[in-house]
Amino acid sequence: MQNVWPPSPGGEGPPVSDDELERVYGYPEPLAEPFVQVNFVASADGAAAVDELSRGLSHPADRRVFLLARDLADVVLVGAGTARAEDYRGARSNPARAARRARLGLAPVPPIAVVTRSAALDPGSRLFTDTAVAPIVVTTTKADTAELTEAGATVIAAGDEDVDLARALAVLAEHGLSRVDCEGGPALFAALAAADLVDQLCLTVSPLLTGGGSGRIAAGPAVSPPRRLDLASILVEDGFTLLRYRRRRD
Repeated sequence: MQNVWPPSPGGEGPPVSDDELERVYGYPEPLAEPFVQVNFVASADGAAAVDELSRGLSHPADRRVFLLARDLADVVLVGAGTARAEDYRGARSNPARAARRARLGLAPVPPIAVVTRSAALDPGSRLFTDTAVAPIVVTTTKADTAELTEAGATVIAAGDEDVDLARALAVLAEHGLSRVDCEGGPALFAALAAADLVDQLCLTVSPLLTGGGSGRIAAGPAVSPPRRLDLASILVEDGFTLLRYRRRRD
């Protein structure tokens, strides 16, 4: 993986070390409010998935940044549809990753927080049964969460008919979970963008053509007017381009 932007003094940069990658993708400090980073991979022609799964577009370089994003976060945020489709389980670690989190003053692994209006999650799924830390269910006051609570989940009720994402992020921050790593899916990303809650977008462009049939990385309400982002970094490896955009602060 090589650095393209910001440019190195001598031209194309050398391979990026783990320490440099951590510096590039680290959260701003100090944080006075939640900071939401959204991670996606898309094909060169804009598809968000292959056969309804994002892993068909991924690459070891993308996976490296994906795992780093988890290592730097307080909490991993994901929509219920993505959690089901990708068969989510609890975040994993190893000695090197655990040491990084300990050095940064973070918990051993981040919890997975699933956004769901109905709380229609299977308490027997790996999200609940294959995890080192209890998941968080972000839902509404009208949802029936008894079975999920019994399965060990922490429940955050934010909103009545639909999930109030700004309120949910505020509650997570009250619990010390301000560094938010959102892994999709498209509906959750669109909702966060429409509510002006996206601080950083990490987008890997895969050098693949998939043709029609797959949706975009954002699927939901339009952002009006469109919001300008600043290009913060570009990394490349094996034809895969890892773009990082940050919210423009006027």
